[in-house]
Amino acid sequence: MKPLWIKHAAQLVSLSGENAPRIKEQMSDLAIIEDGSVWIENGEIIAVGTTDELEKSFSSRSQEADVVDATGRLVTPGLVDPHTHVAFGGSREREFEMRLEGATYMDIMNAGGGIHATTRMTREATEDELVAQTTKRLDSFFQHGVTTVEGKSGYGLDLETELKQLRVMKRLNELHPIDLVPTFMGAHAVPQEYKGNEEAYIDVVVNEILPVVAEEKLAIFNDVFCEKGVFTPAQSERILEAGKKLGLVPKIHADEIESYGGAELAAKVGAISAEHLLKASDEGIKQMAEAGVIACLLPATALYLREEAAKGRQMVDAGVAVAISTDCNPGSSPTTSMPLVMNLACISMRLTPAEALVAATINAACAIQMEDRVGSLEVGKQGDIVLWNVASYQELQYLFGVNHVGVVWKKGERVVG
Repeated sequence: MKPLWIKHAAQLVSLSGENAPRIKEQMSDLAIIEDGSVWIENGEIIAVGTTDELEKSFSSRSQEADVVDATGRLVTPGLVDPHTHVAFGGSREREFEMRLEGATYMDIMNAGGGIHATTRMTREATEDELVAQTTKRLDSFFQHGVTTVEGKSGYGLDLETELKQLRVMKRLNELHPIDLVPTFMGAHAVPQEYKGNEEAYIDVVVNEILPVVAEEKLAIFNDVFCEKGVFTPAQSERILEAGKKLGLVPKIHADEIESYGGAELAAKVGAISAEHLLKASDEGIKQMAEAGVIACLLPATALYLREEAAKGRQMVDAGVAVAISTDCNPGSSPTTSMPLVMNLACISMRLTPAEALVAATINAACAIQMEDRVGSLEVGKQGDIVLWNVASYQELQYLFGVNHVGVVWKKGERVVG
């Protein structure tokens, strides 16, 4: 594999610094290098600096490298999507019409749609079929500059299918160049066969499914949908604490539809991140900041459901580290466009262009424990890089709803462009 030398970038956003979640004013520090340059060898970043600086060290080796002239263009780390449900069967386009006709998220779910519909289709799909469908979505992520993706189970809601989803992701980590980080989310909903007997299903999750997931090392994180009508805070705490005892790091879908104490629970159990948070209380935001819980915000989901977006500006000002994500899923956010999500973070949550980029790179990497490998352009990290067809990070957010990706490299290998 030839070395890769990118040089003369109008702006090279390095995001160099401590491998830790960025908060407050740190979220505005992009560590930009003008006329920037980066050298990658064997998939790893060897040097970052100005073009003049790297010319002194590498000009004698230019003949052996793939040299890319980035004059007039922006270079950033590969984007990181820290919250997706990417491995699922089927689609739910009819529900889009239903919502436009007035049905709510919970109306659709209670009628057997929503998560339950995808659960049926995912149970029916073979492992090979799920691999093929998910591969197309991962390819689309690459096309939108995303080089690392978290993926949740939660469309099985039984032992067999939950394991099937996680094994699909394990296979794809071997078959596809993208980094796919697995999360177990058997507590995504109460399956219809347990309706009215929720505690019995929680027993299944805690006593039957979680131990197998941990034993087979199929997931890093354990997530739960803490929401009125799904799992109560007490039930969610039981599931998350059970996962912690097995070595799985807690995450939580919190306060999406109603303020329900999910943000507070995230702080209490030491969750690495709390997701959604559209209705998070001021007290919950305060507790998350104190506990160091990352807020993973999903502005495309709010837009798709026609809900008011999460309080991103308030969270940043309160000292919460904010990450953003597509929430790629078949019902409430069927998109793979992180560039659009960055645009929406600025428009609907009042993040600045710099903060949106931090939220989609280093903070997102921290939310899935990948910050030592991805999320910034620094010596020793993976050569995951995007060359954008714009000149600045401001222009990237200003020209919204457009895919400005020119070239994408994963571990120094060109995967787009």
